[in-house]
Amino acid sequence: MKKNFNNLSINSRIRAVRNELSMTQEELANILGIGKSALSMIETGKAALSERNRNIIIQQLNINPDWLESGTGNMFNEHRPEQTFLHNSDHKLPSQSVPLYNIEGTAGLVPLFLNKSAQNPVDYIHIPNLPKCDGAIYIVGDSMYPLLKSGDIVLYKQLNDLEDIFWGDMYLLSIDIDGEEYITVKYIQKSDKPGCIKLVSQNPHHADKEVEISKIRALAFVKASIRMNSIR
Repeated sequence: MKKNFNNLSINSRIRAVRNELSMTQEELANILGIGKSALSMIETGKAALSERNRNIIIQQLNINPDWLESGTGNMFNEHRPEQTFLHNSDHKLPSQSVPLYNIEGTAGLVPLFLNKSAQNPVDYIHIPNLPKCDGAIYIVGDSMYPLLKSGDIVLYKQLNDLEDIFWGDMYLLSIDIDGEEYITVKYIQKSDKPGCIKLVSQNPHHADKEVEISKIRALAFVKASIRMNSIR
């Protein structure tokens, strides 16, 4: 019998999506960049779904926005792309040494990506059962707070083509702004402006930004992050 989710509240529809995809709360919470308890509060109606996380659910899980908001139509958009979840099942390596770079020492992402062999890592990171990573850098700024904070480390896989982007996921980018390199970590979403992408922060105090694709000088998919805590 076909399931009918149309009469549910938006909070219950989020839970229905998760159940339909056979995902745990922890798995969906990781995709949204929030804690498991925060997702539980959203699903039970104790907290509202942010616009940012609404967009992630729509784009990354391929959910029909009309259905999510009002229960109108089908849960999933037509021609549901199976490749959406491929990165979640990346082949994991039992061990690897991921080079940790100092961006200031390498003069930016572009020189690092173009000639990695010429750069000297400041250290190596050893974490078992991770997907293949090309390198790691320290985060600067608070645009992805509370998911990431300044001083945390992100491990990345370099991309050479925008066609390989999983819309709604987190990326490390180098952007040309008036001839200067601006390095940032953001969610990448589709833009309504031709020739542009939308950069979205986790921090609600940072506005979304439309960026011309031609301004992107380097791009990498964030595979994992390490939280650095200071004890005083």
